[in-house]
Amino acid sequence: MPIGNGDKVKLEYKGTLDDGTVFDSSETHGEPLEFEVGAQQVIAGFEEAVMGMEEGEDKTFKLEAGDAYGEHNPQLVKAVPRDKMPLDEEPEAGMMLLTELPNGAKVPAVITEVAEEEVTIDLNHPLAGKALTFEIKVVGISS
Repeated sequence: MPIGNGDKVKLEYKGTLDDGTVFDSSETHGEPLEFEVGAQQVIAGFEEAVMGMEEGEDKTFKLEAGDAYGEHNPQLVKAVPRDKMPLDEEPEAGMMLLTELPNGAKVPAVITEVAEEEVTIDLNHPLAGKALTFEIKVVGISS
């Protein structure tokens, strides 16, 4: 039975960057990824690649940044005065923090630069601007 909209699928997967770095895998989580096709629970390009596959089938595919987490948006890189940073410790480049938007939504941000007066944060998704390659295997399908 080929996978279609509304099917619940279980997949073993490994996601890598162009340099071969593994950024996520079902092995890391200790269980297959489960989602409903068409319910927008995973990135669109991933969902499209699964359509039509059958149980036991495996596939490798690559998503360009625009079909994954989008291009890196320089407008989402902001300099914030150090005294406005909600940190209990000294900020360092590479630190992750949760920031609150004016609408109340909380989004992760990465500190990219620390200067004497300000801290630069990047609100882009950590995988924005990157092509992603996935190796997947369908291990279950239910309607």
